[in-house]
Amino acid sequence: MKSPHQARTILAKLRTQHPDADTELAYRNPFELLVATVLSAQTTDQRVNQVTPALFKRFPDARALSRASSPELERLVKTTGFFRAKSRSLLAMARSLVEKHGGKVPGTMEALVDLPGVGRKTANVVLGHAFRVPALPVDRHVLRVANRIGLAGSDSPDAVEQQLAGLIPSESWTALSDTLILHGRRVCKPKPLCDRGAVRKECAFYQSGGLAGRATGQESRVKRGRSSQVTAASASEPPAYALRASARSRRSLGEGGWEAVGVR
Repeated sequence: MKSPHQARTILAKLRTQHPDADTELAYRNPFELLVATVLSAQTTDQRVNQVTPALFKRFPDARALSRASSPELERLVKTTGFFRAKSRSLLAMARSLVEKHGGKVPGTMEALVDLPGVGRKTANVVLGHAFRVPALPVDRHVLRVANRIGLAGSDSPDAVEQQLAGLIPSESWTALSDTLILHGRRVCKPKPLCDRGAVRKECAFYQSGGLAGRATGQESRVKRGRSSQVTAASASEPPAYALRASARSRRSLGEGGWEAVGVR
């Protein structure tokens, strides 16, 4: 993993490449950002921004939202996907805000994650952007980019949050998250555009050969696996059986087989 000095250098380069890095959700207050972040699960910020103007015009605060009917709320958020589950979460969250916090969005991690439908990532988004307190949201982009570059080494969002938080000052946590998210959307995609990256020199993934290096290594492992299967079969059975075993091995390494060895 990178040192704090290396992490600061990487962040500076990425912020130069993405000077506009910030949350892309449109909001005017903590309540709107909380609702928008809940809606953003499994969809794009752009899609959420198309939905929220009408939603907030109809339900401008937690008290209004807490009195919403499920059918009307579902209709308003339908295009964000998973609209029934999201509607249930929003209604329960709004009612909890009214009952426990006087309709106001609390400004602490403990109180936010106690709300229905609110996890640590959502709470960090609200804290870092609406309340401007140190917070480091880790979504799928942060998870992917941080691991590829070498800033983190875990598949756990909570672990990655702790690793990143230990590399840079707390006042830069939210900026780091926003920058890694934008880099993940624009450059370091699941199939990355490495030639456009500003931190190729520092990136562990790129320096190890990127997707080409990973695919070559995996292909070698698969070939060795095939060879050992055929060799073992040949040693104990006639050649015809060995050929049948080899054919089954090839069929087993279809799309599901490639996924099993980590090709994404």
